Amino acid sequence: MGFSWVKALVVGLVAGFVAGLLGIGGGVIVVPGLVLLVGMTQYAAAATSVATIVLSAAAAVVAFGVNGNVDWAVALVVFVGSSTGAWFGARYQDRIPEWLLAGAFSIIMVISAIRMWL
Repeated sequence: MGFSWVKALVVGLVAGFVAGLLGIGGGVIVVPGLVLLVGMTQYAAAATSVATIVLSAAAAVVAFGVNGNVDWAVALVVFVGSSTGAWFGARYQDRIPEWLLAGAFSIIMVISAIRMWL
């Protein structure tokens, strides 16, 4: 299956819209989109998703910041924890079987959906 610019663009547009609208990580849309629509492995989809976060998050933070909706002190503390955790996750991702990564991602999404619904 060849790379499809259109499918990748649609994944990005949907992920950016949902992330900006709901404040969720775009990876919730990007990772399954890249695996199912673009044909990437779980490993490559996760890495590619993370690579897109910097610029898409910057675009959203400008809009949120202009409106005064960002608590910068909390954002800094969360950044310290998340950047440390992200480094370790990226460092050790290739040691986990792909099926287990996909399963863990799915379980986390289902649990999150149920908890938010209730």
